[in-house]
Amino acid sequence: MGECYYKRSIFEEHKYKSAKTVIHILIDVVSKNGNLCLNIPLRGDGTIDEDERNVVLEIGQWMKINSEAIYNTRPWTVFGEGPAQESAAPLSAQGFNEGGGKPFSALDYRFTTKGNSLYVIGLGWPENGKTLIKSLSMGNPMRLDSINRIELLGAGELKFVRKEDGLEVILPSNRPELNYAYVLKIN
Repeated sequence: MGECYYKRSIFEEHKYKSAKTVIHILIDVVSKNGNLCLNIPLRGDGTIDEDERNVVLEIGQWMKINSEAIYNTRPWTVFGEGPAQESAAPLSAQGFNEGGGKPFSALDYRFTTKGNSLYVIGLGWPENGKTLIKSLSMGNPMRLDSINRIELLGAGELKFVRKEDGLEVILPSNRPELNYAYVLKIN
């Protein structure tokens, strides 16, 4: 979240990674069949400060609703789509490229699977209340089978239309409280 060791100035200047940033990194890594190790630097007495605690609590709140798209999942045919994926920073050193790409937007999606479910994780809430997932367009060889049901985790079933240019999903007008990323469960 900060340095590898506790640095008081990071706390005093409120410069830890935000919960949103950590959640986005987690989603991106898991969609590529990876694991995320989050370092939370400890004070000399073994405690964490208030800013670190707040970030961890916020991540926990997001995971309480959306963890089924993260835990025990497998990657899908492609890990994602969208502007951030198209401009991803090349790997450097031992494969670290964190922070080298474009920020995620409402046009960025990551995919995971578990059993017969495909999870589409939107990395930003669209202003118009609709998503268009190009990788799930009608007749797309990556997902030829029909789509019977789409659910927004934590909110319920949604209306959708599968078109030639993508799968359009109508999101509810009331955004989730932690809308850094939302999960569509597709069956």
